[in-house]
Amino acid sequence: MTAASVRYVAIGDSFTEGVGDELPDGTVRGWADLVATGWAASRGAPVEYANLAVRGKLVWPIVREQLEAALALRPTHLSFNGGGNDMLRPRTTVPHIAAAFSHVLRRCDEEGVRLILLSGANPSAQLPLGGLVQRRGDALSEAVAARIVGRDDVVRAFNWPDTELSRPDHWSQDRLHMNARGHHRVAARVLEALGERAPDGWWSLPDVPESARLSGRDYAREHLGPWVRRRLTGTSSGDGRPPKLPDWVRVAG
Repeated sequence: MTAASVRYVAIGDSFTEGVGDELPDGTVRGWADLVATGWAASRGAPVEYANLAVRGKLVWPIVREQLEAALALRPTHLSFNGGGNDMLRPRTTVPHIAAAFSHVLRRCDEEGVRLILLSGANPSAQLPLGGLVQRRGDALSEAVAARIVGRDDVVRAFNWPDTELSRPDHWSQDRLHMNARGHHRVAARVLEALGERAPDGWWSLPDVPESARLSGRDYAREHLGPWVRRRLTGTSSGDGRPPKLPDWVRVAG
């Protein structure tokens, strides 16, 4: 008997686009690409994969700009994460962010699509104002979990509580995006939640050399300063950027 076809589409921000996991040619990979590859390998059958994520997006723009386009592709599975950029803006409330998760679940129910729900990893230990990020992330995790109580059909891949992912060796130089090690661990968690087997080693790739991490002064100059300037000017790293993979690609098993 042939396995049922899988058509997997991802929506979200830089976490889902894969920022921080750059290949030598500059291509951004990330956990969603890895999930598609690992899923096809575990099934022994191809997976159709699309990724509409755009870095820098707030949660409701993700919903407005990506959700209906993703559903129009008629997927079998849709992964959603958002809110990381919202949490860095003091006027955004947790209920405002969590309501987007309820909306995505409702639309997936209406279209007969299985939802894969992720929380991002926790970067707070290495960030300025990390305590605030920690508190808001904890509150958002609780609010989202409360909205899917009794929904065992929703695939859960919650990364926020994973203390291993909070370690510096899972994060890129900007301290906001995971590196290849972090993205592989998230992909392994998604595959496990789907009942599939992650390739050997994905839960814990080799450590990143200490020399690859920036000092505090270099971090402020190369990453923190530009981020603050974008906030002050109301711009985003994703302005004018197209979706990563707006149509299906076939990932071989």
